Amino acid sequence: MVETSEKIAEKLGAALLASAADAILATDRDGVIRFWNPGAARLFGFTAEEAVGASLDLIIPERLRQRHWDGWDKVIASGVTPRYGAGDLLSVPALASDGRQISVEFTIALLNGPDGRIDGMAAILRDVTPRFEELRRLRRALAEQARPAHPEADR
Repeated sequence: MVETSEKIAEKLGAALLASAADAILATDRDGVIRFWNPGAARLFGFTAEEAVGASLDLIIPERLRQRHWDGWDKVIASGVTPRYGAGDLLSVPALASDGRQISVEFTIALLNGPDGRIDGMAAILRDVTPRFEELRRLRRALAEQARPAHPEADR
């Protein structure tokens, strides 16, 4: 028996949402977390019970919250996300449950209600901390090599 595309999509969706590979979360239009998959629990360290019902501030570093909510409000009001809903990756710092800052990349999808109004957003996130730290190390090494030699040190 050949399965329909709809049946395969249904199975695929369920498998991805239950996966621990990538963090998947969804919020309502106020930024309150309404869905938190096993990948989100693995990445951030918060259980679904701790995260669902909490504000996204749970994982947003305090110094970035104002900028985040300013952008959020524009997207909710306009119904359009300038880049990140089109597949572009956003790279940002995030907070883990133990207070560590991690680096994540993510894409978002707007969740529309029957009236077309945005009901919330969903995000798929991945931890890129090791890659970010390696790039930082390489940039420092490159900057160090590019520094001119000090004539006083050669005497």
